[in-house]
Amino acid sequence: MGKQSGLGQRLYVAGYDISGDIIELGTIGSPVATLDTTGIDKSAMERIQGEKDGALEVTAWFNPENVSSIQEHAVYSTLPTIDVLNCFVASPVTIGAETYCLVGKQVNYDPKRANSGEFTFGVSAQANGYGGEWGKLLTAGKRTDSGATAGTSYDQTTVSTSFGWQAYLQVFAFAGTDATVKIQDSADNSTFADLTGAAFAAITSTTPGTQRLQSASGTATVRRYVKVTTTTSGGFTNLVFAVVFVRNASAVAF
Repeated sequence: MGKQSGLGQRLYVAGYDISGDIIELGTIGSPVATLDTTGIDKSAMERIQGEKDGALEVTAWFNPENVSSIQEHAVYSTLPTIDVLNCFVASPVTIGAETYCLVGKQVNYDPKRANSGEFTFGVSAQANGYGGEWGKLLTAGKRTDSGATAGTSYDQTTVSTSFGWQAYLQVFAFAGTDATVKIQDSADNSTFADLTGAAFAAITSTTPGTQRLQSASGTATVRRYVKVTTTTSGGFTNLVFAVVFVRNASAVAF
C-alpha cells in the first residue's frame, strides 16, 4: 500500500463513534522518557529508556444532540474521572488498518468561538497506566454480529513472534443475554485456536463500554494469522463492536 490521505478516518471514545464531530487531530503521541546514565568517564550523554507515555488531542464541533445517538458533547462534557479508551483509526477503515489506542484521563474540554462563528472544543487525553500504542484493527471498523460468528482473519505476514500482545475492545451496542469476544491465532490460516488470555469479559450490558487485555507475559507467542470470534451461552441478537490488536515486535516490560 502506498501513500494515503487523511480522509475517512474514525475516532472511537468510550464505546461511542464520534468521528463525525471531530474537525482535526492534534497530538497523537507515544513518547518514552529517557534516563540519564552518563558516567564520569564519558564525554557525551548516555541514556536508557524510561517510562512510556501517551497523548491524544482533538478539536471537536459543538454537537449537543443526544436523542437518537450520543454525540461529542455528551461524551466529553462530563469530564469523566475514570480512564477512557480512545481509538483513532487511520483510513482506510478495513481489517489491518493502523489504529492508535490510548487508555487515559481526559484533562480538559475547552470551548473556542472564532470570528467566523465557529464554536469548537479542544480535548486532550493523557495516558494512565499504559503508554499509547499503534495496533491493527481486527474488525472492518464497527462490526455487527447477530449471533456467534467467526470473523475474517488478518495476515501479520511474519510466521510468529514471542514478545506478548495487547488488545482493545470497544462495544457500541448490545442486545441479548451475553456475548464474548475473543481473539484466535493460526499458523496456516486454517486451524485456529484461542489465543491464551485473549477472551474479553462477557458482554451483558446494553451500555457502551470498553476493555483492555494483555498477555500474561512479555514472551507470549502470537502466530501469523489472527481473527476475532464471538461466542455466547445465552444468545444475543445484536452486537456492534471493534477490536484492535497489538503484536509486540520486540521485548517489552510487562
